[in-house]
Amino acid sequence: MLFGVWPVAGAVAVFVTAACLTAVFGVRLVALGDTLADRTGWGEAFFGAVFFGLATSLSGIMMTAVSAANGLPELAYGNAVGGIAAQTLAIVIADAVYRRVNLEHAAASEENLLFGCLLIVLLASGLLASFSPEVTVFGFHPASLVMVAFYWGGLQLIRGRHQPMWRAVTTRETRPDVQAEHDAFAGRAAAWLWSRFALTAAGVVVSGWAVARAGESLVASTGMEAGFVGGVLMGVVNALPETVAAIAAVRRGALTLAVAAVIGGNCLDALNLVIGDLAFRDGSLFHHATGDQLFLTTAALLMTAVLLGGLLVRQRRGWWRLGFDGVVLAAIYLSAVLVLAF
Repeated sequence: MLFGVWPVAGAVAVFVTAACLTAVFGVRLVALGDTLADRTGWGEAFFGAVFFGLATSLSGIMMTAVSAANGLPELAYGNAVGGIAAQTLAIVIADAVYRRVNLEHAAASEENLLFGCLLIVLLASGLLASFSPEVTVFGFHPASLVMVAFYWGGLQLIRGRHQPMWRAVTTRETRPDVQAEHDAFAGRAAAWLWSRFALTAAGVVVSGWAVARAGESLVASTGMEAGFVGGVLMGVVNALPETVAAIAAVRRGALTLAVAAVIGGNCLDALNLVIGDLAFRDGSLFHHATGDQLFLTTAALLMTAVLLGGLLVRQRRGWWRLGFDGVVLAAIYLSAVLVLAF
């Protein structure tokens, strides 16, 4: 029963329960992550994009790996790129929560801009691989190695910039990344913090596995399109940790961490395609992408470009108390969901 097709009612119940648990774990990760960013001295942008992004992406990694290993490439591919699109929308939600000024203005950071550029490189690489000749090496596409190399090289470039050539103009509303005056975990050793961080991340992994199995059962039992289930339903749950974490980080005043968690998580979700390619044994995952998955990948690319524009323009006030990019991002995502649904 655990590994078979679940009844529709059971699948829906597991799907919703796992989604709620994922959200709870996301809030817990913010408190631990904000403290660890200060303790390690790595800063909210880098820590948020790498370690925090990894922890919040673990559910998506598990969803993609399970779906690909079970021979459902459309579900696996759709979850990866659908999570990126939905997670980008998380910045819009966090922006709405932060009422003082546009979030992209207050959280200006060279690192966040560079991680956005890295995300475009990774998504474009995956898109090119999907259109490339059907060539595999040891069962996976060579582009998987290229994407890992791009990610590693990008981290070295971003981490190694001790003397940035670009700086955001500081305004009254800018919230720089500074160490918090009050440590929520004062007196706790670093080992304790890392262990709790790892345990919470493990909970995210289990929730991701449950969502993936529930998604597979919904496709098998209801006949729903795998592209819609993977790209929209699983993609939204995939985005829950980043969304909840971004809102919680904004409420804590960790604005740079809020943006970095989303963009960094998106970069790691792009690498989900590599995980899926390794787990899928019937050729390359990239070559099994259908029009729905390629459409969603292009939408994620477009949303990332719009977000970068918002981070560069740094509009203080925009439409409906959101920056122009927030409104455009919401419109792109909703349009993409409607296209996939109908």
